[in-house]
Amino acid sequence: MIRRLTRLGPALVASAALLLSGCEFEGAYDLPLPGSPVNEGNSYTITAEFADVINVVPRSVVMVNDVTVGEVIEVDRVGWHAEIIMRVADGTELPDNAVADIRQSSLLGEKYVALESPTTEDPVGVLEDGDDIPLSSTGRNPEVEEVLGALSFLLSGGGVGQLGTITQELNNVMSGRTERLRHLLGSLESVIGTIDSQRAEIISALESMNGLTKTLNAEKETIGEALDVMGPAIDVLARQHDELIAMLGALNRLGKVGTRVIGASKDDLIATLANLKPVLTKLHEVGDKLAPGLDMMVSFPFPKEAANVVKGDYANASIRAGINLEIFLPEDGDDDNPIPIPIPDPGEVLTAVQKCLKSGDITSKACEKVFTDADQYKKLKKACKKKKNKDNPVCQVVNPLPDPDDDNPLPELPGLPGLLRFNDALRSGAPSPSYAGTGLYAGGGA
Repeated sequence: MIRRLTRLGPALVASAALLLSGCEFEGAYDLPLPGSPVNEGNSYTITAEFADVINVVPRSVVMVNDVTVGEVIEVDRVGWHAEIIMRVADGTELPDNAVADIRQSSLLGEKYVALESPTTEDPVGVLEDGDDIPLSSTGRNPEVEEVLGALSFLLSGGGVGQLGTITQELNNVMSGRTERLRHLLGSLESVIGTIDSQRAEIISALESMNGLTKTLNAEKETIGEALDVMGPAIDVLARQHDELIAMLGALNRLGKVGTRVIGASKDDLIATLANLKPVLTKLHEVGDKLAPGLDMMVSFPFPKEAANVVKGDYANASIRAGINLEIFLPEDGDDDNPIPIPIPDPGEVLTAVQKCLKSGDITSKACEKVFTDADQYKKLKKACKKKKNKDNPVCQVVNPLPDPDDDNPLPELPGLPGLLRFNDALRSGAPSPSYAGTGLYAGGGA
């Protein structure tokens, strides 16, 4: 009885499994097998889509880094590709963008599913229960049959036969040209060696070009605007083509003339510079003494310290200076540059008005006589209204004065007596009398 029960044990177990699983039964894969790598209570389920699952069946193992971490529990067809449902043990850490491959343990070994982190991008997230690995992240290794078929095609009618033709043609090309080919290979070695020795410069040039490309890319809008503006500018240049050519021709002729002028005047220019050298040398030797001298020229005939005589008040002084410009004027003239003060002819008899105009000095004795005679003064006013005398220094003073009349036969010229005395003193060359400082502070003296 005991032996019979022992023989009936597997059948009873199978019958009990059928009763527990209901009426549906799909074959031996529905039978619970011992030795499962993971426990259903300590695992999570994920799916993966494959274009071809080859010979993967339920109960195939799932590995991570050649370590078994789970098993395939179901293989289904979804549309035109396959879907594998896998059970993976808890504690198996994989990124959310993990990849799945179907591999073979050996040449004739069993198939298994390998889960790995992605190699073309950084790992992201964590793979959890219910996640799906898409078709783009799955693949498989080539089958042995595929490798053998490709090898058979290569050996029978593929590239092996073509290699023989290539070798024969190479022998025909090299036949009789051994020295030239050896020289060519030596030249190639030299060129490659030079390029290798300059690889740092080549890399630097490429990096500079990369920086230039980045700059151009950043300024592409500005470059585009410049190109848009360049079109009308080129149209303008095209319309002015003849004028530009004429201008360049004129520049060419100007260059030739300039070259001749410079060549002809070179010696004179060098001589002028040589003569200028002593003058510049003396100016350099004068140094800091030149500036005080120029400063004193501005305040002539008074010293610079005269500005510090009056402190916070004013001095009652009136100064008029009469300057005779006769010695500075040219002796010859023309219509464009008339002589304001011509030298009178000794044999010419001049009137008092003409003498006054000829002198060009309002403080001259001739002008002094005119200002003391009403008739002569009227003649002077009439002569100054003529166009030829408008630039005469005497007329420049007389024209603003009022015309003489019965109430005012002669105008008063303020300061004329003192101005006459000052002019006489300048002409005589006698030193000016010294005044006491108290006179300046008190407002006395002129």
